[in-house]
Amino acid sequence: MTRVARAPDSGVPAVVCLTMGGMPIPGTPSRAELVDHLVRTRIAGDVATPRENNLSHYRQLANGVRNFWLGLELGDRWTDEQDVLAVMAERVGVNDDPGHRYGQDTIDPELTVDALERMAARLRKAAEDRQRVLFATGHPGGLLDVHRATAAALRAAGCEIVVIPDGLRTDEGYVMQFADVAVLEHGATLWHTHSGEPMRAILTALEREGRPLPDLVVADHGWAGYAGQHGVDSVGYADCNDPALFLAESEGTVQVVVPLDDHVVSPRHYDPMTAYLLAAAGLS
Repeated sequence: MTRVARAPDSGVPAVVCLTMGGMPIPGTPSRAELVDHLVRTRIAGDVATPRENNLSHYRQLANGVRNFWLGLELGDRWTDEQDVLAVMAERVGVNDDPGHRYGQDTIDPELTVDALERMAARLRKAAEDRQRVLFATGHPGGLLDVHRATAAALRAAGCEIVVIPDGLRTDEGYVMQFADVAVLEHGATLWHTHSGEPMRAILTALEREGRPLPDLVVADHGWAGYAGQHGVDSVGYADCNDPALFLAESEGTVQVVVPLDDHVVSPRHYDPMTAYLLAAAGLS
């Protein structure tokens, strides 16, 4: 987890201490150290998501099942499962053999770090221009603290973290903000969702209130997809069984997508990745 100590009366982070397994991490990892960490924790490398699950999701996206479109409008451009697999092999590092139907699949950790560096460049621009940034997650069990720490760093750099309107809801639940990150709440629980409807609710409400849209959305799942589809700069994270955002990246609808397992055993395993991202963006 990330712990932030604040300088007295300043309101600004004074010390950021990243921990993994309860032990302090000495500084920001090098690229090689991060790659090793990603593989050891199965954020990348041989990931837990099985090959058959990946191919099932690619097939359902190609067959037009909207839950797998993650807030995007893909039309009839991706109706061939093999075309989807080719993009996923190129951008994520899954096995490119269509005959490999069962067993282990992979995320290339080098591609993960490459994408983190591209995301860092976009975060650096947001900080330099003091942009309005909205954070959101459909995977609060894994990625909430990654987004929260990034939001805190951008706020300290002078960015406006967008506050969402009150009283928003979708068919799945209430859209709320927790630790600067928009989430879906259902039955007093933060909810896992692929839907783009929560982001639609936010952007529609902002427009209705006459408030400016974000300059940048940092998110995942349908939150990132719908924002990009709506014309807002969008960057985010996606697993190897969520192909829609990578297709959107290949088409330029979403600017950057970081491939990773988005729900590993301990959320603390993402801390070195977050530290690397913020350092590369000049925000650590």
